Amino acid sequence: MSVEAIKMLRTLCRQYTSLNEKDIIQLEQLAKQLPRIANLVKADVFIDCPIGDPDAILVVAEANPRASIAVSNYKGSVVGELAYRSNEPAAVRTMETGISTRDLKAVTQENKTVKQNVEPIKNQSGSVIGVLIMEQDITEDIKKNRQMEILTETTEQLSDLLTLDKPDDMIANHINDAIIIFNNQGYAKYVNTVAKKLYFEVGYKDDIKGMHFNNLTFGKKQFRELAIEANSTETFEVDLSNLILKVNYSMMYKDKKIAGLVMLIKDITEVKKKEKKLILKSVALEEIHHRVKNNLQMIASLLRLQARRVDNQEGKEALKVSINRILSIAVTHDILSQNEISEVYIKDILEKIIENTSSYFLSDQKNINIDLSGDNFIINSEKATSIALVVNELLQNALKHAFTDQKTGMIDVKIYKGYNYSNITIVDNGVGFNVDSITDNRLGFKIVKTIVDDKLNGHLELESSDEGTKIVFDFKNQEN
Repeated sequence: MSVEAIKMLRTLCRQYTSLNEKDIIQLEQLAKQLPRIANLVKADVFIDCPIGDPDAILVVAEANPRASIAVSNYKGSVVGELAYRSNEPAAVRTMETGISTRDLKAVTQENKTVKQNVEPIKNQSGSVIGVLIMEQDITEDIKKNRQMEILTETTEQLSDLLTLDKPDDMIANHINDAIIIFNNQGYAKYVNTVAKKLYFEVGYKDDIKGMHFNNLTFGKKQFRELAIEANSTETFEVDLSNLILKVNYSMMYKDKKIAGLVMLIKDITEVKKKEKKLILKSVALEEIHHRVKNNLQMIASLLRLQARRVDNQEGKEALKVSINRILSIAVTHDILSQNEISEVYIKDILEKIIENTSSYFLSDQKNINIDLSGDNFIINSEKATSIALVVNELLQNALKHAFTDQKTGMIDVKIYKGYNYSNITIVDNGVGFNVDSITDNRLGFKIVKTIVDDKLNGHLELESSDEGTKIVFDFKNQEN
């Protein structure tokens, strides 16, 4: 292995993997032996490493056998390229499970069909840091004939016990669990329709009937280990790609001798999703109660500020304004309680704000249209409450003051999602006003400015003329 190849391995590992220095050194030492391994096994040999993608791994080193020993399946280098589950299920399976895989079909980066033997590469703590892949041309695979001979020899021994002579007519093909029955040598004798579909979805290209248990298991134990254990059953759960599976092994006996093994696999992905949803629901409800308390404190503060400015004539109007502010906060909690989550779509919030503000401040004698448009994206409940208050205040102000001498009018509310910051623009075609006349003593403006600055980490811009008013405020996007 050349010095350049070792440097490339280190560069790729540092750039695309989370492996530490000790892991990389271990891979470097193994990579130096790849040419000898390639000549010994008469096959192309590779080291692939995990990159955080459940369906892909990265080729970091390679070696081809000498031409005098064997013909390589590759015309060029594939170092730096990805091996996908859909093309190389054996490699990704071994990376996930830490279990060796034997003679499984794969498609190379050069679109050639090969068979792969894959061994896990583990560090001193037992974690899988990579896989060692050995590939040979598929035409050299002669082991299947022997496997089928074994299956034929053992079928008669198991037929009385299993009664699976007509699998197509059995109930097993009409249930939701995957069922695979292995003979006493560990080879799959019967595979139902659900099992075929499941293994196809996780990348297996060949018919799994006739394959050995060791190539099909999602657990840590090999067939021989299960056969010699006193406990003849085992159940566990495994995360595989985007699936969560519950696997059950049960050894079968006849005349006190091992007759085979039944493997049942249940797809519990949806069940786990529902469990997660219930957990999120519980957390969200707790969070809602917490935020309601904080919001009530905020409302109390607003009412106190209002009280300082109220006289007998203004009391009713002040109360009307305050109620609308309360409703703008309540909107967030209402939508959260309906969706049972801690995040909401921004348009859902603003549609409710427009509806509530219109009902309180839009006169029956005037025809003012409020239009909502733009991007729709998810925001957290705290940000939603702050945005609701700001938009409510700005709409309320426009409806009260922008159309005093007009019977018709238009207010456009536009949402724009940016990379780091997003913004909301509110434009009306009202009478406008002198921007310089606004002071921090005006409660509505003070509320808006405080929330935009302190809660949304943004800023506000205001333009007005006799043709109308345009207000834009932005807010920092929440981190993923």
